Amino acid sequence: MWLLVSAVGALAVATIALHRGEQINAMWLVLAAVCTYAIGYRFYSKFVAARVLALDPRRATPAERLDNGRDFVPTNKWVVFGHHFAAIAGPGPLVGPVLAAQFGYLPGTLWILVGAVLGGCVQDFVILLFSVRRDGKSLTEMARSEIGRVGGFVAYIAIISIIVILLGVAALIVVNALKASPWGTFTIAMTIPIAFFMGWYMRHLRPGKVLETSALGFVLVLLAIFGGQWVSQNPSLARWFTFSAPTLAIAIIVYGYAASAMPVWLLLAPRDYLSTFVKLGTIALLALGIIAMRPTLHMPPLTRFIDGTGPIFAGSVFPFAFITIACGAISGFHSLISSGTTPKMIRRETETRMVGYGAMMSESMVAIMATIAACVLQPGTYFAINSPAGVVGKTADAAAATISNWGFPVTAASMQSLAQAVGEQTLFNRTGGAPAFAVGMAQIFSNSLGGQAVMAIWYHFAIMFEALFILTVLDAGTRVGRFMVQDALGHIWKPLGRTSWYPSILATSGLIVGAWGYFLWQGVKDPLGGINSLWPLFGIANQLLAIVALCVATTIIVKCGRAKYSPVTLVPLLWLVAVTFTAAWHKIFDANPRIGFLAHARQLATSSAPSLELSRLIFNDRLDAVVTGILICMVTLILLESTLLWAGVVSGQREVKIKESPFEMSKFAEEQA
Repeated sequence: MWLLVSAVGALAVATIALHRGEQINAMWLVLAAVCTYAIGYRFYSKFVAARVLALDPRRATPAERLDNGRDFVPTNKWVVFGHHFAAIAGPGPLVGPVLAAQFGYLPGTLWILVGAVLGGCVQDFVILLFSVRRDGKSLTEMARSEIGRVGGFVAYIAIISIIVILLGVAALIVVNALKASPWGTFTIAMTIPIAFFMGWYMRHLRPGKVLETSALGFVLVLLAIFGGQWVSQNPSLARWFTFSAPTLAIAIIVYGYAASAMPVWLLLAPRDYLSTFVKLGTIALLALGIIAMRPTLHMPPLTRFIDGTGPIFAGSVFPFAFITIACGAISGFHSLISSGTTPKMIRRETETRMVGYGAMMSESMVAIMATIAACVLQPGTYFAINSPAGVVGKTADAAAATISNWGFPVTAASMQSLAQAVGEQTLFNRTGGAPAFAVGMAQIFSNSLGGQAVMAIWYHFAIMFEALFILTVLDAGTRVGRFMVQDALGHIWKPLGRTSWYPSILATSGLIVGAWGYFLWQGVKDPLGGINSLWPLFGIANQLLAIVALCVATTIIVKCGRAKYSPVTLVPLLWLVAVTFTAAWHKIFDANPRIGFLAHARQLATSSAPSLELSRLIFNDRLDAVVTGILICMVTLILLESTLLWAGVVSGQREVKIKESPFEMSKFAEEQA
């Protein structure tokens, strides 16, 4: 059977990589992904589990040993999987592949498959297991104890800075997706009381009845989705769920604080598990739609823009395709979840394989679906939606003429017809990737389920679906940030480091929410500056986080006496260093104003019409350059300290101190025996 799966997967990948001339069917991408993930999980993850990590089903996890009913709670593996997948699957796997499709479907597809199986899934799995064996310690604490004080301090500063900015922008995306959208606001708001009900039901009313609770949650979510449509069509009710951006910002800040401070079983875990129904259910429906309709990929495998002249973002296919895709292949943010909320909920060590490797594999499948959704669009339509007005022109006719001159025919009339079909005023210059994904998804769904008459419903469902993805990153990320702040403050005063002490929980939750809430508020009130200007850094910052995580993972593997297996994490680490450092160099020093921060600032500075807005843009460009440079320098220090440690341990010149928690027999292992 596995030989057959391998043969089918090899044929699908070869068709994607080598086919030229006629357009190919999207089914080849689905086949390649399913077969690659199946082989990777069955063989590679099992090798990592047995040889590299030596999972021990008898060993008690911190969720069992430190159970406090709030953060440390032994949780059913399927609920943990749902929480972990919901927490890691943010905007990256949806938006990144859509933007990278400007290079064609080939570079993104190959990187998503290879990067996930050999890099992203391994990172999530390894960091999760190492955190479980260290009482659920955060990545920053593991860096400090395993690499050294300098590495730990630098890692803390870098990680906490990145996570605050990341959460601020994630919240801003949710605000922009939900403002003036009663359907989306109602549906997402309803997931909160449904989560409360599920948490109470599974913990107190019917303990352990996961399937029963899941069925109830699924039905309630479906009702919330259809209820949102009904609310949006009822003028009197729609007013109650139509909010401005500042009002939504305040509501999201309050929600983030509650998700961080409340017991994990009451809101965070059941809500994320609930979100997984919508996420995986939608992706499954999308896959079924692709199987039923077998849509053609209209985007070529490679476009003329691999040379770096792309209209959506400038930069050649290396390194910018890899930086743009980010979460679909490997994401540093995942390491924060794998060393944050998830390790405090794992019942048995053996479940880390399914949760760590399996959840990232599922997210990578989301990225493949996003690639398909973008590439089934006509290339002219794709570029019309995603290209900014400054590149293609401010009017519909000018944009259509520019894009057609590139060799991708499109007309203003066809774009207007498509906009009316999805219930929008216009689809020109809808940059950011999310609208293009929603249009592609709506076309696939409407062609297989309901026809063109319901295309607007599917489009708005897709927008709500994307907002739901992002909000789960916000709540889990806030809790992880709180853990990191507690770890740091615990070195100043020990009670502040106790995750079970409520004064510390309330205070540190307020600190982390206040930090990203400030950036959110600035973004809402001042969309030209502040947080929006830091968006180009996210891809680089995310990959830098992955470099730190893989440094920690490689260090622990070497210190455990398994240096011969270190290439499992060392090879993806070296690749990320090459990609990310190259991208950072271009973003700072490239002479092309569309790529380099400093070059763009110099171009703006020579403008004949200086203004306050122009000065703010120049400041933002220079700030981006400085922040990128500082992050690169900090990660370089971590790399140097890690390399010296590896060399010392392998040569026998450094004393090896394993920082794992003492072995304790698990009662779950005894129950099974």
